Amino acid sequence: MEMGSIWMILVCLLFALMALRRILQRANWWFYETKLGEIQYSLPPGDLGWPFIGNMWSFLRAFKSTDPDSFMNSFTTRYGHTGIYKGFMFGRPSVFVTTPETCKRVLLDDDAFKPGWPSSTMELIGKKSFIGISYEEHKRLRRLTASPVNGHEALSLYVNYIEEIVISALEKWDTMRQIEFLTELRKLTFRIIMYIFLSSESESVMEALEREYTVLNYGVRAMAINLPGFAYHKALRARKNLVASLQSVVDGRRNQMKGGIPSKKKDMMDALMDVEDENGRKLSDEEIIDVLLMYLNAGHESSGHITMWATILLQEHPEFLQKAKEEQYEIIRRRPPTQKGLTLKEVRDMHYLSKVIDETLRLITFSLVVFREAKADVKVNGYVIPKGWKVLVWFRSVHLDPEVYPNPKEFNPSRWDNHTAKVGTFLPFGAGSRMCPGNDLAKLEISIFLHHFLLNYELERLNPRCSLMYLPHSRPKDNCLSRIKKIPSSRMKQQK
Repeated sequence: MEMGSIWMILVCLLFALMALRRILQRANWWFYETKLGEIQYSLPPGDLGWPFIGNMWSFLRAFKSTDPDSFMNSFTTRYGHTGIYKGFMFGRPSVFVTTPETCKRVLLDDDAFKPGWPSSTMELIGKKSFIGISYEEHKRLRRLTASPVNGHEALSLYVNYIEEIVISALEKWDTMRQIEFLTELRKLTFRIIMYIFLSSESESVMEALEREYTVLNYGVRAMAINLPGFAYHKALRARKNLVASLQSVVDGRRNQMKGGIPSKKKDMMDALMDVEDENGRKLSDEEIIDVLLMYLNAGHESSGHITMWATILLQEHPEFLQKAKEEQYEIIRRRPPTQKGLTLKEVRDMHYLSKVIDETLRLITFSLVVFREAKADVKVNGYVIPKGWKVLVWFRSVHLDPEVYPNPKEFNPSRWDNHTAKVGTFLPFGAGSRMCPGNDLAKLEISIFLHHFLLNYELERLNPRCSLMYLPHSRPKDNCLSRIKKIPSSRMKQQK
C-alpha cells in the first residue's frame, strides 16, 4: 500500500474518532434537553457529559484525590457563581444547588420537590425507609419515631447508659497498645443505637451487624455496578444479610407477643410493630425493617465520625482544647457532692462544647449532599429545573462558602460566638420536613464522649500525617490509628 493511502486512512480515522467523540459528548444533550422544547433555553449552566457516565467520573476522581472541592470548583470556574448548575449524576439529568438561598428553597418547598435518591441507594437503604416513602407516610412515621430518639424524657433516660459505656470503652482503650479510633467509635455508637432501637447488648451480634453496615455504607456512594468485586455488589449482599438478621428479630418479637411475653424494655422495634394508622393498618415487616435499617445506619455513622474529628481537631488546636477542658471542669465543680454522673441539663449547659461540635459538623460536612426531585417545572434563581430532574443539594459548598464563613477551612469554634445561623447556611442534618430526626441524640452521644475524654484522656495519633479519604465520608485512611492514654493525676491537677 502506498504511503499516501496510509496517511489518508489515518486522517479519516482521526476525523471519524473526533466525530464520534463529538456525537458522544452531545448525546445526553440530545436525549434529555432537546425534548424539553423552550425550557431547554432556561436550564442552569452546566454540562451533562458523556452518555451513562455524565459527571460521575469527574466526581469520583475529585473525591478520591486530595482536593474533593475541585469537582464543584470546576463548575464555578467555567460558569460563574450562579449557585445552580446542571449535570448528569447517578444515571440521571441533575441540577446542583450550592448556595444557602437555593438550598433553602429546595429543602423547604415540599410542594415543588420530593425525595429523589438514586435507585441504587433506594435498593440499599430500602424503598420503605424515610428516603423512599410519601410525604404523608413520612410525616406519620417521623412523628412515631422522633420521640424515642429526640424527646426530652427519652434523652434523659439515655444519658446514664451512654455515659456508662463511654467510660467503659475509654478504660478499655487505655489498656490497649493501639486502636483504630474511628473503628472503635463506630462500634461504640452502634452499641448505643442498637440498645435504643432493639434493646440489644449482645457483643457478638452487634459486631456482626456493624461489619455488615460498614460494607453497606461504602456502597451507597459507589457507582451502581452489580458485579463481584465492586462496592455496590458487596453492599447489596450486606443488605441481604442485614434484612435476614432483622427479620429474625421481628419474628422473635411476634412470637413473644403471641405468647403473651412482655418486652423487658419498650424500644423502637416494639413501637413500630404496635403502630396503626387511622384505618387500623399496621406496618408490614418490610416497612419495619427498612425504617430500622435506615436509623441504625445513620444513627451510628455520623456520631462516630464527628466524635473522631472533634477529638482530632481539638488536639490539633491547644487553645480550643484548653477552653473545652475548662468548661468540663467547671461542670464538675458545680455538681452537688451527692450527684453521680451527668445529667441532661449539664450536657445542655456545655455551650462551648456545643460550638466545637457545630464547627466540626460544618467543617467536615458528614453528608455532602441530599437528593430531591422536581415534581413539576420549577423556577429557581431565574433558571428552570424540569419536572423529573434530580436536584442535588450540595451541603459542602454551603459550609465552605467564604462569604458565609470567613476562612472556611479553618477550625474555629469561636466563629459561633453570638452567631445564629440563618436558614440554609448550616445544614449538617438537612432542613425542612425531612431533617434528620436523630440530630439531638447524635449531639448527646458526642457531648458525653467528649466530656469524659477531655477530663481524663488524650489522643496520640500514630500516623498524624496520614492521607484522607472522602468517600463515603471524610476519614484518615488508617481510621485514625492511635493510642488513648489516661492523663496522669499530677497533670490533671495542673490543668484544673
